[in-house]
Order: sequence, then C-alpha cells, then structure tokens
Amino acid sequence: MWRDPALLHSRRHLSLIVERVERLGRWLASKRVLAVTFASTLVMTVLFGVVMLVWDFELIDEMYRADVIAAHVRAMSAEQRTVHAWMTATLDVAYPLAYGAFFLGAALRFFDHRWLALPALLVVPVDLAEGVTQVLLLNGNMNVLGLKTILTPLKFAFYLPALAIALVGLICAAIRR
Repeated sequence: MWRDPALLHSRRHLSLIVERVERLGRWLASKRVLAVTFASTLVMTVLFGVVMLVWDFELIDEMYRADVIAAHVRAMSAEQRTVHAWMTATLDVAYPLAYGAFFLGAALRFFDHRWLALPALLVVPVDLAEGVTQVLLLNGNMNVLGLKTILTPLKFAFYLPALAIALVGLICAAIRR
C-alpha cells in the first residue's frame, strides 16, 4: 500500500499544496502586504460611502430580513438599482478580497493558533456569494431572497470574529512595541 504509485503521487501533490498555502500565508502576513490590504480596505470603504452619497441609496449588504430587503429594492429607482448592482459586481468583489486578505494576514502574523485565521478564510466566499444574490435581486430576480437572508447573517458570523481577531492582534502588537 505504501508503495502504490498513485498514493505516492497524491502525497507529493498534497505536500506541494501545503507548501504553497504556507508560502501564501507568510506572504499575506508580511508587513508590506498587510499595509497594502489595510489601505485598500480603507479606500474601498470610503468609495462605498461616496457612491451611496452621490446616488442617494442605502446598501442592501447589511439587510437580512426578506421583507426589509424586498421593500428597499422596490423603493429604489431603476438608476439606483443599476448603480448598486454594478458597485456590487465590481467594488464589492474586490472588497472582501482586500479585507479578507488583511484579516487572514493579521491572524497569521499576530497569533500562533492557525485556527484563528478560519473566520477570515470563510468570510470571503460567503461575502462573494451574497454579492451574487444581491446582483440578482437588484435585477428583479426575487426568488433568491431566501438565500440572501441566510448568506448575510452567515457573512457577519465570520466577518465580526475575523475583524475582532485582526484588531486584537494589531493592539497586542502595538502594546508589545
């Protein structure tokens, strides 16, 4: 069994994957990448505010109740729905990648317990999936409303601990200096 070529081949692949993931983790935890992902997150946060101010609408990103989401989308003008959908399909795709990389890098840099990086790792795909449902909703496909009511609380269930872990890590690092 231990000499099975297929098994040996899969072990080499697994070893390569583990090595690359560890290398990616070290890169994300580097000071330069943390600075870039933090700055990118801040810039995009401001851009969300600017777009909402210019087109006078509230994001549905934090809404999780079906009745509230449906009423909000119905109350938006066609232009507001279009702008919101485009912003979700562009800026709100880059945003979880940036904050997710920052949270993940901070967890890996400031803590020895790798499991603390898990919320940062899980929030990104959930946030991206939520974005897809939002674009569909904003384009009139209300049959995904139930999915949005699940994905938004799930996103926050990962986002808030990931944020807290990153903040605690930053505070501890600042105190140690």
